[in-house]
Amino acid sequence: MLITVIGRGHSGTRAMSHTLSESGVFMGDKLNGSGDLLPPYELYEACRVMAKHVVHLGGLHWDFSQLYSMPIDPEFTRLVESYLAGVLANPAENKGWKLPETTLILPWIIRMFPEARYIYWVRDPRDNVLGNHLTDDLADFGVPYDRTEDLIQRRSISWHYQFEIMKNTPSPRYRIDVRFEDFVIRQEHTLTRLREFLGVPMARIPVRPDTLGRWRTEIASASFENFPPESLYDGPWEMAQA
Repeated sequence: MLITVIGRGHSGTRAMSHTLSESGVFMGDKLNGSGDLLPPYELYEACRVMAKHVVHLGGLHWDFSQLYSMPIDPEFTRLVESYLAGVLANPAENKGWKLPETTLILPWIIRMFPEARYIYWVRDPRDNVLGNHLTDDLADFGVPYDRTEDLIQRRSISWHYQFEIMKNTPSPRYRIDVRFEDFVIRQEHTLTRLREFLGVPMARIPVRPDTLGRWRTEIASASFENFPPESLYDGPWEMAQA
């Protein structure tokens, strides 16, 4: 079984990667402290290859539709297969990878690996944008958008784009939606859901409730005027199945 975690950087996906590793899932030979599969550069380049076919409609609107049926660029396939070579060749029964930039190429990843198990992960964007991440400037990965010099707004656009690509891409056959906040405050319940989804006993890892709601003290509330209204994330998250 092949497993991957889909979610923007700083959304807490490291918790999922560490949980999978502790649960006996092979997540790669070389990982960093965040549980990312290294080295990442070929996947970064794959992002730039696919982004050529994303159409920016202006503002917070993009058209991903041609990605769902057009031929996948052979260079994209080569780059992804090379990046994942160690995982794909490993004889482990359960294996996978985590790298937040995988979210940027979700439409073609699903088409390459239709039988994989996908863990869709999301976090309150107001906490998600507190720290810098490589995807803060989407242009670095070839994604067209209306660039701004306002750092928080730029990060919020990045969050919105990645949420949109998750929401609008036709759902993979095997998918579970997980909210970081639920993993922290309802860990047993969330692990039960994951165990049922993956068919693998899930290990507990330490969690820190103080990671929730940091935005209330670390960013002035006025900064959130830069967020698109859809991103003001209060309450249970449910992502519509495509």
